Amino acid sequence: MIALVEDAAIAFDDLGAGMPVLFLHAFPLNRTMWAPQTSALAAEWRCLSVDIRGFGESTAAAPFTIDRYADDVVAVLDAAGVKRAIVVGLSMGGYVAFALWRRYPRRVRALVLADTRAGADSAEARERRRELIALAKTSGVAAVADRQMIGLLGKTTRERRPEIEASVRAIAVTATVDGVVGTLEAMLERPDSTSILPTVSIPTLIVAGDEDVLTPPKEARATHEKIYGSRLEILSQAGHLSSIERPAAFNAVLNEFLLTVESAN
Repeated sequence: MIALVEDAAIAFDDLGAGMPVLFLHAFPLNRTMWAPQTSALAAEWRCLSVDIRGFGESTAAAPFTIDRYADDVVAVLDAAGVKRAIVVGLSMGGYVAFALWRRYPRRVRALVLADTRAGADSAEARERRRELIALAKTSGVAAVADRQMIGLLGKTTRERRPEIEASVRAIAVTATVDGVVGTLEAMLERPDSTSILPTVSIPTLIVAGDEDVLTPPKEARATHEKIYGSRLEILSQAGHLSSIERPAAFNAVLNEFLLTVESAN
């Protein structure tokens, strides 16, 4: 399905029925990364997964900012007739989830923050993003995907499940150079969301892989400490893409959380 936002077309899937759950993907992937979740959960929940502009089937149209991505997500909710959704964001998707809470709190019923951080980039992280921008412009998306692989997947996955690395890379190389460059710039310039964490007054689940080197579990614990009443789950033998590396474990904690949210309303 497509939601039109000014000069951009934002692609999304809408599967199942029931309480709406919206999935926001990691960089440099697209909405298909959530297939292990939507295929398992659509029997009980309405699962919407979105392609951030520049990825998947969404157009690569400027402006590329985290706030713009949040606006795009609201356009998807409007197109789907959804007033409020449980927002599940992993990595970059978490940055968009923070922006949604800051800009559109009434559209967010609950939050699931997976393998992400509230803080802005450090000087070192900003420099790494600039290096990736240069790499994308000179060598293309495949070179960026190759550079990202070690950080995206945990040590256990890389050693024991090479098929996951192959499938993640296959998704990553479908991105556009404009989308990769624009999104790297958006993440580089994103605001620090640490100050809004104490304002989160909705049910919140925080998930992290214990082998995540990009956003280590200490980041998840820091977010958990600042969001009153939040729940923290650390998944063993999972890296940055915990939903792909340990899908059954991820789905179990997510489904339990969804049942809790449903019963509370």
